[in-house]
Amino acid sequence: MNSSLRKIRSIANYQFGKNAGITLFPEETEILFSRTTGRIRFVKLNGKRLATLRPTDGLFSISILAGLLLIEKRKMFRCFVNVQNDVTDPIVSGGDVFAVHVVKADEEIRAQNEVIILDEKNKVLAVGRALLSGSEMLALKTGVAVKVRHGRKES
Repeated sequence: MNSSLRKIRSIANYQFGKNAGITLFPEETEILFSRTTGRIRFVKLNGKRLATLRPTDGLFSISILAGLLLIEKRKMFRCFVNVQNDVTDPIVSGGDVFAVHVVKADEEIRAQNEVIILDEKNKVLAVGRALLSGSEMLALKTGVAVKVRHGRKES
């Protein structure tokens, strides 16, 4: 295994939980580097973007495809937020998740974490960045809980 693949797997394990790296990034993963800095920038699988390595904090922003890979082994990871079924349409179109609509959130979620938004039947709706911790999402009844980056309809 090359050092770049080992590095992105380590980052994914740190960010999403043990074994996330191998789940997200199989051997055939394509790693693209920045032309200016030479650092890892994008990660693709079968020509589709899985994740972008953010230069600001060294963590991943993920795509819907990455969310679909992680949901397959949901119990192993700590990055999921479930919302009420009646608010799924705006979320899959890229609308933000409000705290009042959250029915379940992993306790390990902290503000600024990358999360996967699911409906009550655990179907992937979107991916985005948490603005609240998992416990705050459940306790609060006002405000945005997750800033959606990509809705399923957009991809």
